Amino acid sequence: MKMTFRWFGEGQDTITLQEIRQIPMMTGVVTSLLDIPAGEAWQEERIRAMKETVSGAGLDVEVIESVNIHEDIKLGLPSRDEKIENYILTMERLAKYGIKCICYNMMPVLDWARSHLYYNLPDGSNTMRYEAAFIKNLSPEELAARYAAESGEYELPGWEPERLKNIRKLLDAYEGMKEETFYANMKYFLDAIIPHAERLNILMAVHPDDPPQPIFGLPKLIISRDNVRKYLDLHPSKFNGLTLCTGSLGAKKGADIPAMIREFGGEGRIHFAHVRNLKFENETDFYESAHPTPCGSLDMFAIMKAFHDTNFRGWIRPDHGRMIWNEEKQKRRPGYGLYDRALGATYLQGIWEALGRG
Repeated sequence: MKMTFRWFGEGQDTITLQEIRQIPMMTGVVTSLLDIPAGEAWQEERIRAMKETVSGAGLDVEVIESVNIHEDIKLGLPSRDEKIENYILTMERLAKYGIKCICYNMMPVLDWARSHLYYNLPDGSNTMRYEAAFIKNLSPEELAARYAAESGEYELPGWEPERLKNIRKLLDAYEGMKEETFYANMKYFLDAIIPHAERLNILMAVHPDDPPQPIFGLPKLIISRDNVRKYLDLHPSKFNGLTLCTGSLGAKKGADIPAMIREFGGEGRIHFAHVRNLKFENETDFYESAHPTPCGSLDMFAIMKAFHDTNFRGWIRPDHGRMIWNEEKQKRRPGYGLYDRALGATYLQGIWEALGRG
């Protein structure tokens, strides 16, 4: 297991690489080039500069999160072939600089959604929260405006103004799309890129839908064990794998996350993991809690034990955390403060060490 930390890049993150390096046992960062639009090839000089910046701070960068999938690919439009060629070119350039895993998602239009970015908890911290009824009463434009007002100077991945200016057109494009059509479009993409992933030795790791509930009438397809199985079966190569996100799959109440880890991890299909906890308020609503098991609704020891028992050797990062110790005053990205995620990383590594010692 390699412990990593999400870093959004220079000019995109108030947390520094030097601060990340000081977290015990932290091996590297998971990053991206957020300003490059989906469908465009990443420039080699940008990749080189990013790699040199991270390496210069004494950290590795082996995972990219994300190289986004253009909507033309998800919709199965004729223009998808050009976008796929650019994706393959990006993969080739990333491989040249030591990238070993790409996390991506197939979520239509919107990568994620929360009703509250800074929900106040009784202990004085704040966190992200999902309230289904609240979302249901908003339009996508209203939710985007709420995010823009709350997140300050940062554009939130998945909610960039460039993407949202055509949101009505995109929502209409997905209207009436059958599940099998969407899966067929996914398969077309996988059949095109996985042979190159094998050649370049880059593991492709799809991220589940977040949250696993329908929003604005859009299809939500990678939300359960059966959906994950269906996606992995679209292409049998082990390079077609999963980012096991406990907070996304675990937001579907009753989901057995340790069993999923044992099944898919036992097959070598989990390449990357986001490990975090959440606290259910009812069947649909939850907030993102501190990582330890008693703080939320997920059994974090059982989750880490499943990774350990399946001999997981991929990358793990603590996922979303609370804003604590007055951190909300430091203009951190929602869910991506330094301190709670650093505590989460140390907690997860403590479990890992205990498991290793029997």
